[in-house]
Amino acid sequence: MIKNLIIFGTRPEAIKMAPLVRAFQNENNQFETRVCVTAQHREMLDQVLDFFEIKPDYDLDLMKPNQNLYTLTSDILLGLKPILEEFQPDYVYVHGDTTTSMASSIAAFYSGAKVCHVEAGLRTYNKLSPFPEEMNRQVTSRIADFHFAPTEQAKQNLLNENVLESTILVTGNTVIDALLESTSKVENLDNPEIEKLKTIIDPDKKILLVTGHRRENHGQGFISICEALKEIAQLNPAVQIIYPVHLNPNVKKPVYELLSKIDNIHLIEPLAYPAFVWLMNKSYLIITDSGGVQEEAPSLGKPVLVMRDTTERPEAVEAGTVILVGSNKEKIILECNNLLNNKEQYNKMSALHNPYGEGKACEKILDFVRNNHKYN
Repeated sequence: MIKNLIIFGTRPEAIKMAPLVRAFQNENNQFETRVCVTAQHREMLDQVLDFFEIKPDYDLDLMKPNQNLYTLTSDILLGLKPILEEFQPDYVYVHGDTTTSMASSIAAFYSGAKVCHVEAGLRTYNKLSPFPEEMNRQVTSRIADFHFAPTEQAKQNLLNENVLESTILVTGNTVIDALLESTSKVENLDNPEIEKLKTIIDPDKKILLVTGHRRENHGQGFISICEALKEIAQLNPAVQIIYPVHLNPNVKKPVYELLSKIDNIHLIEPLAYPAFVWLMNKSYLIITDSGGVQEEAPSLGKPVLVMRDTTERPEAVEAGTVILVGSNKEKIILECNNLLNNKEQYNKMSALHNPYGEGKACEKILDFVRNNHKYN
């Protein structure tokens, strides 16, 4: 029996790891798979666990007031030690670029388990953008034994860093596996958040969905973004902007100060995953600084403007499914108005192929681990 421990702590990780948990648990004659959550993000994580019907075997429950990177990293390392000693997994799976991933990979390495990095190889090569994610994923790559890269570009990044090609598998992104399952599920879901959204949204108007939270946009960045949204709303009164506002005061304060009195901008509480998937699918255009949305939206045919100066997902830029606008007020307004008013440009962008796969990532990972284990 192959023993797997899958570790995650944030909402994006949970979304992307949920289909992998299910894939392994469905093969319980060959794999004993346990789930550990650090609860780096507590409430938002629990919403995803409920939606995907995942019950963690271990819960470190680490989220606390005034949490910082120092305490979080040390708490994860210390919290995982007894779990790793008790279960003694063959493989530990971590995802992407969070502090949970970086600290868990170190703990797994200390325990002697093989480390499997899902969504491996993403890079900006700027250690401060995004911070601390860029260094989290680079550290994880140095430790990982197996690298599940979402794209050929991610694989090439790893090869350039002298990672053995035999340890890399291009899978596509597991977020597409999760999304394709979820879009059909939410259409018939009895969900109070979705029902509330239906009372806000005018189905005859184009929906512009906005999300933002990145540290690099705190301060003047969010002020510029809000000024851009205000002008877009005023120039396009027939468009409704729906903005689930992140709870971080560095985001919430400028957003509410600058946008709360504009008629066609609706500022709402952060949405759980099912309602957010439903809203993405109803949207015309998305403006975001989220990495996951850059991957998901093209599968729904939604153009994306990315409020970042750099992205570790250059495939989307090259494919034309996203446009980088940073926090540049003029650029946000220009590109948004172009997509709102130029139907030909919009149709061209929305019809492009998603570079992050067709929803088969988990199947590829499972087969790789099964076949690789025969030779170890």
